[in-house]
Amino acid sequence: MNKAAGDGRATHEPSRRGWVARLLYWLIVLAVWGVIAVMGVIIWYAYDLPSVDKLSAIQRKPSLTLLDYKGREIARFGDVYGEPVQASQLPKHLPHAVVATEDRRFYSHFGVDPIGLSRAMVTNLFAGRIVQGGSTISQQLAKNVFLTHQRTLKRKVQEFLLALWLEANFSKDQILTLYLNRVYLGAGAYGVDAAARRYFNKPAAKVNLAEAAMLAGLLKAPSRLAPTRNLKAARTRAAVVLNNMVAAGYIDAGTAKAAKAKPAGLRRGRAGVSAQPARYFADWVMDRLTDYLGPTERNLVIRTTLDRDMQAAAETAMMRITGPSARKQKIGQGALLAMTPRGAVRAMVGGKDYGKSQYNRATQARRQPGSAYKPVVFLTGLEAGIRPDATFMDKPITVDGWSPKNYAGKYRGKISYTDALAFSSNSVAVQVQEKVGRDEVAATARRLGLSAANPRHPSMALGVVETSLLRLTAAYAAFANQGYGILPHGILEVRDGTGNVLYRRQGAGRGEVARPWHVAEMNRMLEVTIQRGTGRNARIGRPAAGKTGTSQDYRDAWFLGYTAQLVAGVWLGNDNGGPMNRVTGGGAPARLWRDFMKAAHKGLSAKPLGRAGGKPLGRAGGKPPVGRPSENLLDKLWRSLGSSGDARPGQGRDLNDPANREGQ
Repeated sequence: MNKAAGDGRATHEPSRRGWVARLLYWLIVLAVWGVIAVMGVIIWYAYDLPSVDKLSAIQRKPSLTLLDYKGREIARFGDVYGEPVQASQLPKHLPHAVVATEDRRFYSHFGVDPIGLSRAMVTNLFAGRIVQGGSTISQQLAKNVFLTHQRTLKRKVQEFLLALWLEANFSKDQILTLYLNRVYLGAGAYGVDAAARRYFNKPAAKVNLAEAAMLAGLLKAPSRLAPTRNLKAARTRAAVVLNNMVAAGYIDAGTAKAAKAKPAGLRRGRAGVSAQPARYFADWVMDRLTDYLGPTERNLVIRTTLDRDMQAAAETAMMRITGPSARKQKIGQGALLAMTPRGAVRAMVGGKDYGKSQYNRATQARRQPGSAYKPVVFLTGLEAGIRPDATFMDKPITVDGWSPKNYAGKYRGKISYTDALAFSSNSVAVQVQEKVGRDEVAATARRLGLSAANPRHPSMALGVVETSLLRLTAAYAAFANQGYGILPHGILEVRDGTGNVLYRRQGAGRGEVARPWHVAEMNRMLEVTIQRGTGRNARIGRPAAGKTGTSQDYRDAWFLGYTAQLVAGVWLGNDNGGPMNRVTGGGAPARLWRDFMKAAHKGLSAKPLGRAGGKPLGRAGGKPPVGRPSENLLDKLWRSLGSSGDARPGQGRDLNDPANREGQ
């Protein structure tokens, strides 16, 4: 029995050994061929390596010339590279911040970090997306100096080889020095010295810990995180960098906490600011240039949408309203934005003094629009069947335990739908919203390109949702162009120094967002607002429509309006959210809008606002249908022609516009 068992084991052991041997053999064969294949790829791409002579050539920022849409120069930007700096001459916290965040094992690897690469792969695998990179500083330098930013196998292999070459020919400090002088840090700034001067009005040798952390943080996404574009995001990223420095042992937790308590901010004195006009607009365009082209060394001529004459009129009007007389009214800041009905920005003023503050209140600030939001509600009512001559009772109401109050506590009793908008009745606005449904109002807001508040609360009707002047003006543009959603834009064409076209705008916007007959009714109603409603101070002697807006406690005052040729929005308020001295949208903002629009329309013939054919839709009175608007004959005809009153943002998008890719 035992012998038999022993004979069985003896019989099977040789077969097992043979199977293992064969497996090992084929694994070795595959490994050898794998190595050969990899070496072949490396040799093939090594044969086509770019010249390393680029390393000795100091790259310089190209000359950038901005023209208005008529071809007149509005701004010129020269070299924004700073002075060459040595890593050893910088405050230690600056290179430490970069190393701790970008390549913590920089001083211990040979140009490629297998440990860091493996860690990044595992992290990205578990996250299900790319959340961490594995490139070393040497690899990034190789990419920035010698290669393109295309994500191809060829580029990665060549990046690997060039990183090894850099490590073999230069010391770590030399590589870090080259990197700090070449890296792009947003807002057109290349190198840490240029960025320090751009953001903090000081050389890189004088940045403090908080400023160094912000500069290092920009490396992740320089265009998106640039403090001129998004100061809050830049500070959030800087806090991450400080945590990285603690983890790397460069600073202690207490030092990091102190730096977080006093985060870096934009500090640019008058000495470092050009006296050129349209600087807010120029910054806005420059921030988006890399979105279109990426970093470039070529001289560029950028034809923008700006109108130099309109811009001058806007700046003059703003200066007049926010001058010494504004102190009594406690008006600290203001913004004005004008665009064509198709979204081409013609004028932009982001504050009363660019030299003192480069924060763009036309594009970056988020404030409550107040009653300037009501056209969203009233358009939804028109789509649900309410006619302009329908009547409502303007009276005190309570909804879900909340009682909205009209301005100054005045109620008009029986009032038409048109007059309720013209005289900005809070009571009727809430009533309309409750009739048609909060979800429907929120859907209309999204169609027009506005964010919608949580539709669970009735106060949405009164504009409690924060938005920017840019977005709100773009929403009103749909009324001026008979119902098309637009994408605000400032760049028409980009050419290099030899005249080659690098970019040319194509596309028309987001498609139809409202039916033309409903828009025609809105035009009539908003005309009445200027003729005899709260917007009387905005009358300009030609057909125009618009709406006032005032947020709670007079913190924000707005006027949004348009003619057939131009859409313009105005905001007045204080950066700290402090209240003004009883400034309403029908006061200073309406007068500012009037002064600008009169100047902007000089020499232009008066044109009526767009009108759509067909009789107004809806019922003469009574309760409007709740929910989605019922489809009638005109609606069916509209749909049969390929359009829809339910068009959503994204229809007919201009895919060349970075705003579509960024979800802005």
